[in-house]
Amino acid sequence: MTRFHWTEIRTIMAFDRLEAMRAFCRIVEVGSFTSAAAVLNVAKTTISGQIQALESQLGVKLLHRTTRRVSPTTDGTAYYERARLLLDDLDELEASVAQSRSVVRGRVKVEMPSPVGICLVIPSLPEFTARHPQIQLDIGCSERVVDLVHEGIDCAFRGGTVADQDLVSRPVGLMRFCLCASPAYLLDSMPILKPDDLLVHRYLGFTFPASGRQLTPVLHRGDEHFVIEQLPVMRFNNGSAYITAGLAGLGIVSVPRAEANPHLQSGGLVEVLPGWELDSMPINLVYPYTRHLSAKVRAFTEWAAALMNGHPLWTIN
Repeated sequence: MTRFHWTEIRTIMAFDRLEAMRAFCRIVEVGSFTSAAAVLNVAKTTISGQIQALESQLGVKLLHRTTRRVSPTTDGTAYYERARLLLDDLDELEASVAQSRSVVRGRVKVEMPSPVGICLVIPSLPEFTARHPQIQLDIGCSERVVDLVHEGIDCAFRGGTVADQDLVSRPVGLMRFCLCASPAYLLDSMPILKPDDLLVHRYLGFTFPASGRQLTPVLHRGDEHFVIEQLPVMRFNNGSAYITAGLAGLGIVSVPRAEANPHLQSGGLVEVLPGWELDSMPINLVYPYTRHLSAKVRAFTEWAAALMNGHPLWTIN
């Protein structure tokens, strides 16, 4: 049997207590053992054992368990508030030491709308990885609005107004839009010389999958504006499917200019009413209030904000 020196045993016990503390805080934040285990990438039985040991050591019950949800007891809430601060301080301490050695490392989970990821961030990642080779990125691209805390996401790009009071929000860019259609569609249709002409055309709608709200484009030219409110002949809730419908000649689409640009340059799409501008969508970088911005997350968010601000299709200016 392997024998440990007493100081080694104390070190192992202290490490286990920290891991149990992390597991407890994650359970409180996501509301279940299963979700916490998935976020921490450990077995559910491991987390259950850690919580049992922690409650036994403290001599109090920390969690109420039901078939639907896990919630903290009164003692658990008080313990969570102090433990969260302690863990955040520890993470910040470790990050500052690593940063002082010019090494930023760790895994960053980030979510972003598909156009932001596909058209801007992912093509530029070689430059980020060359600068920060010790940072591993988990990138999600979709049109859904993720729950950062529940899904263990460190930060996210989010389009539109951010109403969640539990998130720190930083405006970093604009998603610009344009009206487009295929040359074949325009060749067989009435000319579009002014916004009113759109009323006799096939307009394709886009529905945001999270809210079910339909995109309502607004055209501007000087003091004039025109709201496209006509009933779409088809609706789509996926950006790639939506622009594919435009390329197929099914009608007129309102798409992010960054997504449309390659097709405009190749001739697959033609801009409709180029003298008019569509409303842009604000893009924000968000992260939970409950967490300090660690060195690894700060490295990514600063790089991503500078990337967006330096690109003519995305910059706020």
